[in-house]
Amino acid sequence: MRQFVVIGRDVPTDPDAISLSDLPGAGRLDLLCRCVAAGVFLSHGIREAVRVHLVAADEFTVTFDADSLRHLHPDERNVAARIRDAIDARDDAIGHMPADVSPGVELRRMGLEATLDRVLDDGGGSPRSGTSAGADGPTLVQLHEDGDPLVDAAPPTDPVFVLSDHNDFPPAERDLLADRADRRVRVGPKRLHADHTISVVHNWIDTDGYASY
Repeated sequence: MRQFVVIGRDVPTDPDAISLSDLPGAGRLDLLCRCVAAGVFLSHGIREAVRVHLVAADEFTVTFDADSLRHLHPDERNVAARIRDAIDARDDAIGHMPADVSPGVELRRMGLEATLDRVLDDGGGSPRSGTSAGADGPTLVQLHEDGDPLVDAAPPTDPVFVLSDHNDFPPAERDLLADRADRRVRVGPKRLHADHTISVVHNWIDTDGYASY
């Protein structure tokens, strides 16, 4: 399983504030929709064993599970409409129980820390603390321009990648990830859009660290 946790700090938590005609004005929802599309779609197909978790305003997390998605298309408006539907269903998310939005899409009342706890525990058990996962569970990888070169790292078998939207990680998130992350890597010498970063990471794993084509 590959998982991507994408932090969207400015996403409205009121569905009425999301206009499909102005996605950039809705907390750069256009960029976040492209992250979802880059995470779950192939050309004329959907990837297997991939989940994208969009953390909205550190309050809600919308999860897209590629294995069970239905009727989702890669254009920004279609993805944004699904995110708006998820936020509109927020009253159905009680505690950490999800609201089922549509096949393959869920919303949970979880910010970043709770979402990391959940995905690192693979959906159950008590929250994991510390930094080492390895063979015992998923490997948490922070994607950041100050990390080690991606090309020098071996692809993990069960990765959870965390990346930010157009904003940098604030101090609280940097401290959280410093405690939780097993690795911190950068995808190249230039700063890329978050959705492009996801595409690079997919290619890195698809090719076994650029070793097999």
